[in-house]
Amino acid sequence: MTALAEVPAAVDLIRLSDPDITPAELAAVERVLRTPNLAAGAVTEAFEEAFAAYLGRRHAVAVASGTLGLLMALRAHGIGPGQEVILSPYGFRETQHAVSLSGARPVFADIDYWAGTLAPDKVAVRITPDTRAIVAANTNGHPAAWAGLRDLANRHGLVLIEDSTEAIGSRYQGGLVGTFGDTAVFDFSQPSALCCGEGGMVVTDDVDVAMALRRQCRHRLAERTSVVVGGTPPYQAALSDLASALGLAQLRRLDEILEKRRGVQHLYFKYLQSFEGIKDPYVGPDVTEVNWFLYQVHLGTRFSRSSRDAIVDDLRLAEVEAAAFGQPLHLQRHYFDLGYRRGDYFVTEKVADRAIALPFHTHLSEDQIAHIVETMKDASVNVGAGAAIY
Repeated sequence: MTALAEVPAAVDLIRLSDPDITPAELAAVERVLRTPNLAAGAVTEAFEEAFAAYLGRRHAVAVASGTLGLLMALRAHGIGPGQEVILSPYGFRETQHAVSLSGARPVFADIDYWAGTLAPDKVAVRITPDTRAIVAANTNGHPAAWAGLRDLANRHGLVLIEDSTEAIGSRYQGGLVGTFGDTAVFDFSQPSALCCGEGGMVVTDDVDVAMALRRQCRHRLAERTSVVVGGTPPYQAALSDLASALGLAQLRRLDEILEKRRGVQHLYFKYLQSFEGIKDPYVGPDVTEVNWFLYQVHLGTRFSRSSRDAIVDDLRLAEVEAAAFGQPLHLQRHYFDLGYRRGDYFVTEKVADRAIALPFHTHLSEDQIAHIVETMKDASVNVGAGAAIY
């Protein structure tokens, strides 16, 4: 995903994201501020236990970011230099970078056009004797094709890692995202529905992986007051009690937050029905429920990437903070240097060139959503809207 441009503060600015913070979160943070410990401690452990219970997984380790969470997950599974990891070129680049940081080689496979998630049949042709893992993302909250991906992983003896940094609360065949991979990674920075500023969580049912994650994450409490080197040099990537208090309060309110966001989603759907130039977010046949990361719309193929950018600019002029949703990873400098080129992943490029992320949070009013959609319609006329050909 491309980094969002800085937007000047404005009274009437409709922001891309805005965390749902109530007195419950403020009180939770204040309680920690009144204690002698702000670093990772009892509150962080309580957040880990509650998050594991929410998913029905055995272990959860709170971390400083989704990127560090994925990096530590890869290393906990013994993945590093000389090995390959298959992943999508379409998604949250800060998380995907963890594959390179681990020393493994990122090998891209193209996505499903409608879902935007890794396509199992395209993963299959990328598997080599050096492949060690598949990292599949629930892109923008839409669950990946987990049945097909699990079958591939089992048949080839691969580790399956679930990247849920853009998803929480979505369900595939009835199961919550975060329960399908051998290990799953979440991120709690904006614009996540569960937001504690920065941070993340890694979950697994494997006790050995969990122990490896904890060793990498932080020193044990007994080691923190000693100058003696511990058993493993950690990244010092713990989530503080302060951030965990916020995350725990948000987790307790998660159903409420997601329900409010679904109300905003229904309002978008209502106003977008009369807009022929776009398609609203798709939900796959095996998907039970989607809770979107951002409200992403796709322009028809008669729009170009430059017209997409012009629409985003018009939205910003109208005090709407919108963004081009994606810049494919294989076209970014680091991966370009690894030999990837434009044209390598046709579907990813086609989708990314025409995707727009619209404001999506619980504080949006119906009038604001009507304004956003009307502005998009006017902007599409300016750039020459065509029929909804996808």
